[in-house]
Amino acid sequence: MEKVPRHLFVPIEMQSLAYADRALPIEHGQTISQPYIVALMTQWANVGPDSKVLEIGTGSGYQAAVLAEICSAVFSIEILEPLALTAQRRLSELGYSQVSIRCGDGYLGWPEEAPFDAILVTAAPDHVPQPLIDQLAVGGRLVIPLGRNVQQLTVFEKAADGTVQRFEVASVLFVPMTGKAEEEPSPDEEP
Repeated sequence: MEKVPRHLFVPIEMQSLAYADRALPIEHGQTISQPYIVALMTQWANVGPDSKVLEIGTGSGYQAAVLAEICSAVFSIEILEPLALTAQRRLSELGYSQVSIRCGDGYLGWPEEAPFDAILVTAAPDHVPQPLIDQLAVGGRLVIPLGRNVQQLTVFEKAADGTVQRFEVASVLFVPMTGKAEEEPSPDEEP
């Protein structure tokens, strides 16, 4: 995390607060997560140099840059086109060539690049998007904040037999996941 210049991922008027351990506002009503949460999510993702990771909610590109310092390939989806374009430019300028960004609905994941060793979601749905579970590799982990008013950072790990184990990590506060996540009814049971 020390390698990633966080001040370059926040609006210029926020740069004096860039290294404080707090979430900060970015463009289009979104936020950049506090460094502690970025580190916590990255740690729970359990990734290494050969890992292929999917991030849902590119935002400013900060979490993608942190992941790119560890992983060989990072795919990131942002639903807001202006954020996706700005993050792609920023990451390219900083030399993060192993990060691919596309504008789209992260609920659906990136099936043509699956399976992923880890999927990190930086916006909170009220249920687990099944396409993300489907796109996890065996042994892969989905790290996701779940809930609308009260949110829990939750980790799902896929076993060789296809079953999924669930761990609740911490109470968190993320922006809500938009798009298909708002349309889908919350299932009675999660994976």
